[in-house]
Amino acid sequence: MTNDDPVPVTPERPDAPFHTIGTDHITIWGSNAADTVAFYRDLLGMPLVLRQPNLDDPSQTHLFFDTGDGRILTVFVSDDRPSAPGQRPGVGAVHHLCFSVDPEEYETIMEALDAAGHGYNVFDRGVFHSIYTRDNNGLVIELSSDKYEIPLDRKGEVLATAQRLREEDGADFAQDRHMEGALEELGLPVKKYDLPEASAGVGVR
Repeated sequence: MTNDDPVPVTPERPDAPFHTIGTDHITIWGSNAADTVAFYRDLLGMPLVLRQPNLDDPSQTHLFFDTGDGRILTVFVSDDRPSAPGQRPGVGAVHHLCFSVDPEEYETIMEALDAAGHGYNVFDRGVFHSIYTRDNNGLVIELSSDKYEIPLDRKGEVLATAQRLREEDGADFAQDRHMEGALEELGLPVKKYDLPEASAGVGVR
């Protein structure tokens, strides 16, 4: 596929030999258990639900955190690895992890990050609203809230409709008018959350 012949954007399942049914877990390389627990459990509020050896390398520990909806983040840690905020970017690397947060807790989240000494940026990304920070190893962590109330089972449909409206509008990215138009077209109520004013962050690295 090229820009002249792009992959279609649609909520319909592609013609593939099989289809995934959701995200079970994501696993990242971590530093040590204490720093990892301090960030993911004590700051982000994810329960530590399982701890066992890394079955591929029992010299390491495998920590399992519940991200809030039963989907799991797991981290390989070892007590001989200090935290090192110097994530290496590149092809095949993880760019960032995004976790959903309650829009009503935005102020509390920013206050907690300040208190913990974690810098952050806030952006209005058009289809959602995000707080960006970094974990103890420099991995970018996004804490995101939908800007509009969207039923989970209709989210793909809403986004694909907003995409079509954006293209018809000639806009560079989906914005409020496209999201609101998509909700209206699909017969869904337009309920916007009260979130802070913020720039789109276009071009910010």
